Amino acid sequence: MKKFILIVLFFTFSFADTKKYIDPYTLVFAYTPNENPALYRDVWKDFIVYMEKVTGKNVVFFPYQTNMAEIKAMKAGMLHVAGFSTGSVPIAVKEAGFVPLYVMGNSKGEYGYRMEFITYKGSGIKSLKDIKGKTLTLTAPSSYSGCKLPLKILSQKYGYKAGKDFEVKYSGRHSRSIMGVSTHKFKVASIASSVKDRMIKEKRVSKNSIKVIYRSKKYPTTGYGYVNNLDPKLAKKIEYAFETFKWIKKDGSKTSLKKQFFTHDKFIKIDYKKVWRDIIKQ
Repeated sequence: MKKFILIVLFFTFSFADTKKYIDPYTLVFAYTPNENPALYRDVWKDFIVYMEKVTGKNVVFFPYQTNMAEIKAMKAGMLHVAGFSTGSVPIAVKEAGFVPLYVMGNSKGEYGYRMEFITYKGSGIKSLKDIKGKTLTLTAPSSYSGCKLPLKILSQKYGYKAGKDFEVKYSGRHSRSIMGVSTHKFKVASIASSVKDRMIKEKRVSKNSIKVIYRSKKYPTTGYGYVNNLDPKLAKKIEYAFETFKWIKKDGSKTSLKKQFFTHDKFIKIDYKKVWRDIIKQ
């Protein structure tokens, strides 16, 4: 009888241990929300093809419209591999079981972006102090460079409080904020320098149409990883895909990822708690 009970318990616990992991037939991949989902589906196509080869899975790109929608999708089991924006990473870790392991960088091990306050010539804003009495355009409440950090800086430097010393509006995207300042629709905005640099390179905005009045130290950019309940063998294959993806093809041509993120050429493995330390404290 005891032997029978032990056998039953063995199979019960073995089943419980394996049941907590998932091994989906199709992996869903998402990149931090942006205003041009069709573009980024093409940008990630070479990497997705490689991930399919490494994992033996079908991989589909799904464009989420907001950071919170992306987080909720992972929490609901509808998203398996993703890139979350800087400010969204700690939320995704806490609420959706996200495991951040990589950031984009270069062969020297350099990575990150700077938060910038931008305006335009003739706006009447020459420094952060001039934001008092004006309307500051932020991106979204969950964004670190687009909301949390700029509000913290204005509070620490001048004691300015949103709603009291200046008004706030949300654009929803870094690219919208940049375009809005460039066209004088927005007087001043806080944005991620990496997005601005790409838009200038793509000639979506002119460098001369934007004036930077403040630039922060470097912070980690988009964090890449997977949901924590993936089958460990599958998770290792996904890690291998990130770590061995070649940004330049054998014939010397650029992959779709290299063309878009032109200053990067590899995924750098990071220690989340160290790299996101300052942001987690917020």
